[in-house]
Amino acid sequence: MNGCKAIETALTSTQQILPWYLSDLTDADLLVRPAPGANHIAWQLGHLIASEIRLVRSQLPDAAYPELPAGFSEQHNNATAAQDPPKGFSSKDQYITLFNRIRDATKAVAAQLSDADLDRPTSGNMVQFAPTLGAFLLLVSNHTLMHVGQFTVVRRKLGKPILF
Repeated sequence: MNGCKAIETALTSTQQILPWYLSDLTDADLLVRPAPGANHIAWQLGHLIASEIRLVRSQLPDAAYPELPAGFSEQHNNATAAQDPPKGFSSKDQYITLFNRIRDATKAVAAQLSDADLDRPTSGNMVQFAPTLGAFLLLVSNHTLMHVGQFTVVRRKLGKPILF
């Protein structure tokens, strides 16, 4: 397996894990905070979707992505994270559909790269987290996994089965 294929596998893996952890949650469950002041799952989903586009375009400015719904990024910014009660968030199905569209676009961008491209240095504030494009694309995948790990706390709070 080459580097590009490994990155595609990582992006696909976290794309499959996310809906699994949401599968038995309701739209209302997505608004449950694991602790006071902590981000609920709906906000985190919107954050993952909007930030994936921003992150990838920070290193690959010509990356093609579908347009987000009007007001989507604003609905999932830091100010709305703390809004109580949460309002204006999407349904689980809408988040999953949009996440998959954005992730598929990321995988399409990654598929156009060569293994040599993966060694290209990153720029801006990403250098401290991922010094090469290959490390950066793995970070994009891991960002999803970091948030899914936070979903498990809500799942436990709601008495849902342990999945992994």
